Amino acid sequence: MKPTELGRTIIGIKGAGEMATGVAVRLNRAGFSRIFMMEIEAPLAVRRGVSFCEAIHDGRAVVEAIEAVRVEGKSGITAAWGRGQLAVLVDPEWTVLEEMQTGVLIDATIAKRNLGTKIEDAPLVIGLGPGFTASVDVHRVVETMRGHDMGRVIETGSAQANTGVPGNIGGYTVERVLRSPADGTFQTEHEITDLVKAGEVVCCVAGKEVTAKISGVVRGLIREGTAVSKGTKIGDIDPRANVTFCSTVSEKSRAIGGAVLEAILGAFT
Repeated sequence: MKPTELGRTIIGIKGAGEMATGVAVRLNRAGFSRIFMMEIEAPLAVRRGVSFCEAIHDGRAVVEAIEAVRVEGKSGITAAWGRGQLAVLVDPEWTVLEEMQTGVLIDATIAKRNLGTKIEDAPLVIGLGPGFTASVDVHRVVETMRGHDMGRVIETGSAQANTGVPGNIGGYTVERVLRSPADGTFQTEHEITDLVKAGEVVCCVAGKEVTAKISGVVRGLIREGTAVSKGTKIGDIDPRANVTFCSTVSEKSRAIGGAVLEAILGAFT
């Protein structure tokens, strides 16, 4: 397939959170402009500054100068493409796939299990992370676990099982993640990009305070007023304290996006 033809391939992405957005940014920069992303009605993103799912709430979202807009149906998708935008729509059952001539389908929900993706859904189906088996329910699997194999394209078999331990950033894993201490409504006076110190109150849920375990920059926070359950991830502290990291795609997302690009080019060229 010629590069000009490849660039017109229709790409559907399940999910529009941080990892899905990193994939969409990488593909768009590589020349793929016909991208649509399917989300739930009220997506919960921690790293909101780099998640196209924020378009569901706000109508539009811009990540690294790439704009995505909320649309409805096939006509809305094609209209967004005509304006040079990516399309994001509420479609938790992925029904629009039946109308679109999707050449590549990427399951980027990062659910750690397969929620219904089938290898027959598109000529090339790619699953990110655990829950998929290459050559069985998807054509390719991309390893999402931090470490030596992160970003590896798997042609037979599965990604590493989820450990439940966040990736190591600046020497910290579980310490950098903020979780809800109870069921209730999330409240905070902080914003993404704020610098905080260990022991400082960052937010509260149901009147219970959540303090930073480490010093750093608030790289992610869910939306104010969101109803959450106990244990839900509600924030992220980056010990590297670089504010620019809050609005740019992470090294992990970029690596996974590169792996998806590799899988597409390997399949169609």
